[in-house]
Amino acid sequence: MKQVTIAELYTLEETIAAQLFTDAEYPWQVLPKIKDFIIQLGNTLPEEKFEKRGENVWIAKSATIYPTAHINGPCIIDEEAEVRHCAFIRGNAIVGKHAVVGNSTELKNVVLFNNVQVPHYNYVGDSILGYKSHMGAGSITSNVKSDKTLVWVHTKEGDIETGLKKFGAMLGDFVEVGCNSVLNPGTVIGKHTNIYPTSMVRGFIPANSIYKTKTEIAEKRE
Repeated sequence: MKQVTIAELYTLEETIAAQLFTDAEYPWQVLPKIKDFIIQLGNTLPEEKFEKRGENVWIAKSATIYPTAHINGPCIIDEEAEVRHCAFIRGNAIVGKHAVVGNSTELKNVVLFNNVQVPHYNYVGDSILGYKSHMGAGSITSNVKSDKTLVWVHTKEGDIETGLKKFGAMLGDFVEVGCNSVLNPGTVIGKHTNIYPTSMVRGFIPANSIYKTKTEIAEKRE
């Protein structure tokens, strides 16, 4: 299942959390490790660039944090990132360089690579968002199945058992998610793919695609 591997989805040079991924094949395998990794990495961050605020919260001095934002640890917010009005970071979150966490957006157990934008009314839980990926206003990751069973990743080549009860979405680099879309548990989206607004997405969506419906997925033209 090469298409859903870390190597195919992400540019590890574009995250402060690169070492988190080194011993894993699939990105969802790192989800249970985010908390401990943040604490370990946070305690090594240079004091001239990062300020520790509260318990296990490290924020780059060049980041912009609005006074109404609420940030729980463990959390790392990298350089030049922006956390806007009424954002809620519940914990276990890594926010990359120049990333935007917007108005009323909620994060929980996530890694946002550099330049990720979740700027308007987004919920992102138990998910990995690749370099320069963007979620349109109101789009969310649904991270628990309604029947509370373990999540599988569905692909044309077969299904992959994750062993996880909580698993939102794995977005590759440069993914664009349209407004008010729902990414169901176990969603994996390949690099440079666009998701139409108001879509309901499940399973693996190939790289360089345009997703309109589950039966209408077009390959991008050069």
